[in-house]
Amino acid sequence: MSFLTNRLTKGHIWRRIGIERISEPVHLNLASVLVAIFGSFRSKVSFDLILRHPLAFGLLQAADWANECGVRRITAIEFGVANGAGLVNMCSVAARVTRVTGIDFDIVGFDTGVGMPPPKDYRDHPEFYGPGDFPMENPNDLQKKLPPNARIILGEVANTIVPFLQNCETIGFISVDVDYYHSTIESLKVLESPPHKYLPWVLMYFDDVEYDRHNPFCGELAAIEDFNREHSNRKIAKFNVLRQRRIFQRATWIEHMYIAHVFDHPFRSRQRNRKEVLDNPFL
Repeated sequence: MSFLTNRLTKGHIWRRIGIERISEPVHLNLASVLVAIFGSFRSKVSFDLILRHPLAFGLLQAADWANECGVRRITAIEFGVANGAGLVNMCSVAARVTRVTGIDFDIVGFDTGVGMPPPKDYRDHPEFYGPGDFPMENPNDLQKKLPPNARIILGEVANTIVPFLQNCETIGFISVDVDYYHSTIESLKVLESPPHKYLPWVLMYFDDVEYDRHNPFCGELAAIEDFNREHSNRKIAKFNVLRQRRIFQRATWIEHMYIAHVFDHPFRSRQRNRKEVLDNPFL
């Protein structure tokens, strides 16, 4: 209860409630009350009733794709842990997803442990972010808070990502919250391993893409553009028509969701065993 009370003291929470929820049709908000009381986990994810909506949606979708591919265990990654609220929440949500889907998770957070490094040039948005921002104040306490299937890797991503990739399980979900262009570029090297290290589609959340002065030439958006230009078999694209598929369509988080397409994955080359036939009601 104290956590919820603390959240409700934040101005941006009330702004989002006003813009993203209250402005939606009354019948959807009334239905949300019933879903919150009686609904299943899946229905609560559909109604954006699980804390940190993109994590809930992303982990559940990744688990469903894993089941489709016959994979029983996947890795979920957070780049940019800071004080760890998102990582702890990811662990909690992943446990609920496991109960629903049967898919197990390994959860890994990457962080320098000392906050952001100095920006390198204008592409890092130095007007918005600076060295030392978002430090991890109590890494030992945070690690103790995590379940056995979760861990934190401290250090510069450029130095820690390669050793991690050598031993990781199938990657299915990635959250990128490192603000800088150059830090995002280093984080996206997580997509450069052989295809068996991934699901054919890796769901991705990019935190720093929504502000009015972010643009495709700086920050995470520029890193996505440059990654796509430099890789032929791996492309990062927006999640197609996700907004139209959601019940609460004004939710901002929808614009943060992307998919990394692993084009050289064997699953994407196999032949289907069934034939699709369209119905014609006029015959």
